[in-house]
Amino acid sequence: MNKILKISFALLGLITVISCADNTKPNFQYMPNMYEPVGYETYGEYEVFPGGLEAMLPVEGSIPRGWQPYDYPNTTKGLNEAKASLKSPLEVTEENLADGKELYNIYCSVCHGEKGDGNGILMQREKFLGIPSYADPGRLITEGGTYHVQMYGLNSMGSYASQTNEEERWQITQHVMNLKATLLGEPLKEPKIVVEENGAFELVTGSDESAVTVEL
Repeated sequence: MNKILKISFALLGLITVISCADNTKPNFQYMPNMYEPVGYETYGEYEVFPGGLEAMLPVEGSIPRGWQPYDYPNTTKGLNEAKASLKSPLEVTEENLADGKELYNIYCSVCHGEKGDGNGILMQREKFLGIPSYADPGRLITEGGTYHVQMYGLNSMGSYASQTNEEERWQITQHVMNLKATLLGEPLKEPKIVVEENGAFELVTGSDESAVTVEL
């Protein structure tokens, strides 16, 4: 009889413990912060952070992953220097041209127009006025200047350095230069294949004179 009572009390105690357990919250927490992290408020002030602020600046002199330093300052002089000396490092390929057109239509055409004539949808709706055409004779549009303006913005146009990376900005630049050439009736930037009399052909991938000769 005593044995049965002991077993009964043991089962009752076990059932009580199991019924009171909360599976969503462990009963024993050896590292509470692993289970219940502190939710810091953005820009809040907390003693655990240097200076007391949750939002900390990067280490001085550090460069974000994938970011390339840009040596031209955000000044009128910097813009003029970029226009005069900065050249695109990208080859003119079908892929770069296609990507440049797609990116241009995403970020630029709403103001500058799909043709680069300054007649984008925001211009038509009079959200912005006076957007010039790439063919405007009073404007000096070069590869370097186009890239520079994407980096820093100009007048009412903001910077697109946070939306695009270096390669994408140069791809957009290729497309802009082709839009300008189309408006002015000038030759486009495009890959060229030159066939020679001996059956060989040259694939020219850029606007320079370099070429690769392939024998057929």
